[in-house]
Amino acid sequence: PVTTQGSQTQQLQKHYGITSPISLAAPKEFDCMLTQKLIETLKPYGVFEEEEELQRRILILGKLNNLVKEWIREISESKNLPQSVIENVGGKIFTFGSYRLGVHTKGADIDALCVAPRHVERSDFFTSFYEKLKQQEEVKDLRAVEEAFVPVIKLCFDGIEIDILFARLALQTIPEDLDLRDDSLLKNLDIRCIRSLNGCRVTDEILHLVPNIDNFRLTLRAIKLWAKRHNIYSNILGFLGGVSWAMLVARTCQLYPNAIASTLVHKFFLVFSKWEWPNPVLLKQPEECNLNLPVWDPRVNPSDRYHLMPIITPAYPQQNSTYNVSVSTRMVMVEEFKQGLAITDEILLSKAEWSKLFEAPNFFQKYKHYIVLLASAPTEKQRLEW
Repeated sequence: PVTTQGSQTQQLQKHYGITSPISLAAPKEFDCMLTQKLIETLKPYGVFEEEEELQRRILILGKLNNLVKEWIREISESKNLPQSVIENVGGKIFTFGSYRLGVHTKGADIDALCVAPRHVERSDFFTSFYEKLKQQEEVKDLRAVEEAFVPVIKLCFDGIEIDILFARLALQTIPEDLDLRDDSLLKNLDIRCIRSLNGCRVTDEILHLVPNIDNFRLTLRAIKLWAKRHNIYSNILGFLGGVSWAMLVARTCQLYPNAIASTLVHKFFLVFSKWEWPNPVLLKQPEECNLNLPVWDPRVNPSDRYHLMPIITPAYPQQNSTYNVSVSTRMVMVEEFKQGLAITDEILLSKAEWSKLFEAPNFFQKYKHYIVLLASAPTEKQRLEW
């Protein structure tokens, strides 16, 4: 019995990160009160969606899922598959990104993935499925971006913007309970399908690697709002995008598995203001699947050694989600982490309110020089593609 107990503890620690927790302390009454205050402070910023809106999204995704199943059945019939296969052919819409993590804000778009069996080609997705969407009266602003690094169909379904990626698996049918975290699904897949699957696999792994999903979600909502208010929420501009912020918060949750949001927000700033970059942030030990896909590994790839702020995705093939970070953007972020720590120190001492953390700094007093970029397009259609 003693060994079982020990192995259980070991399993727990193994499950929640690559090191032991920093603290297992449980929340005190003061922490609960501060967390409640945090929720109240977040509400006016529109970070929580009304139940009605949430139900509308679920309904829209249900309709989309039915369209996918219908389309795959039609294609299966046109390719003369046996009736027994057609009846169970399946097909499914998976979500990823902020919606799947449960931290999307009011009016945010949905990242989705259409998963199809092996007899459905990528070209079918961009032709017959595109046409099927075109026929739906709820669908507006439909456009296909087939030549993108991760090819996508973009649309507005009943007022909600949705990006749909496509992955064709080497399976005859797509079961309802399919777990995309299964590495064996990647065998013999087209690289575009592997890239398309990556978003879902990473999101699902993150949710499996945090000790308490509700605490993780509330903390991430707060950190995302803080990052947006401080103008450091942007992968393209060399800061961090949504998945990177999610991984930093997940790592904080692993280090303080019993803490609640008010404590976790403070610990987030504590951990990352003192982090010794470029040591990587990892949520689990990278696994080798022998599928010969390029993975982040500075021992093997010299270019990986120059990454300044590596935050490594937890699903195979592991990638650095922050390759755009530069010396100057990292400096800005570390400075912001230190500021965040100073403010949350005050909040924990009841010397400041949460609202102070979300105050927008005066960007136009901060620097001496500014660059203005003007982008224009000759037509509305071309502007949409931008």
